[in-house]
Amino acid sequence: MIQLLTSKDSTGFDWVDLSAPTDDEIRQVAKQYKLHEASIKDCMQPDHLPKYELFDHYTFIIFRVFAPNLGDEADTIQELTNKIALFFTGDHLITVHRAEYNVINSVKTKRIDTGACDSTLHLLNALIRESILTFEQPGLKLSELLDYYEEQVFLKQPNSPILRNLYFVKRQIDVIRRLMLLSYEIVDNIDSIGQRDAYTRDLRDLYIRTQTIFDNLSENTGQLLSVYFSISSKRTNEIMRVLTIFSVFFMPLTFIVGIYGMNFRFMPELEWHYGYPAAMLLMVGISVAIYFWFKRKGWL
Repeated sequence: MIQLLTSKDSTGFDWVDLSAPTDDEIRQVAKQYKLHEASIKDCMQPDHLPKYELFDHYTFIIFRVFAPNLGDEADTIQELTNKIALFFTGDHLITVHRAEYNVINSVKTKRIDTGACDSTLHLLNALIRESILTFEQPGLKLSELLDYYEEQVFLKQPNSPILRNLYFVKRQIDVIRRLMLLSYEIVDNIDSIGQRDAYTRDLRDLYIRTQTIFDNLSENTGQLLSVYFSISSKRTNEIMRVLTIFSVFFMPLTFIVGIYGMNFRFMPELEWHYGYPAAMLLMVGISVAIYFWFKRKGWL
């Protein structure tokens, strides 16, 4: 569907929005505004990564926004985000996307309908800014999840579901962090085009803040996973220590039982009247001696 959200008559520039366009619609707009075939091909790929590319008479940008209503186990770029393509010149701006985004409606309501947007650069700045803001709430949610799992790891018994959920949290953080890194060139070039005015500086500050949040989350997730495995390893070592202690108690007892269980004919102790209680007392004495030795060494 092709929509003209604003025109040169009202704001001095055109904003053409294509939502889930057909091949005929995208070709129509491409012919009207003389868009290059390569950029058309890129804008129709749903899994394309962020990019900034200069053509003869326009700038082509691909940005990704956070996808709402995703599952807890979404962990790929296509599952976590949606793509929006922008064709930018001083006279017009074209947006191409498959799904309906709040970003488009929000910018139109806040910037176009109020008359606060006076150029395509300000419109581009507003669109990128709203796109980055879509990652703010997910960042807070992931931070809360990380705090919850940290509490589970340190204060409760670690288990497999915690590790599985931590994996998906780490994957989501890493995917968004990767997108932020790939989007740096876009934000940097917009700041250069705007000659670092208040709008573009605000966009850069927002980008740096968002990137820093996900950098910290990524670092904290890695550290938490390391702590998780360390605690699990420590618990395993504790179990092995207890089992080893039990085996040390039974080793001499098994040795004694093994000796008197041999079927030799001439074993004087077998005919001794007090042989059985003496053997039992010997085993008890050895066990007590081992216990106090371990206690003295601090192993119990």
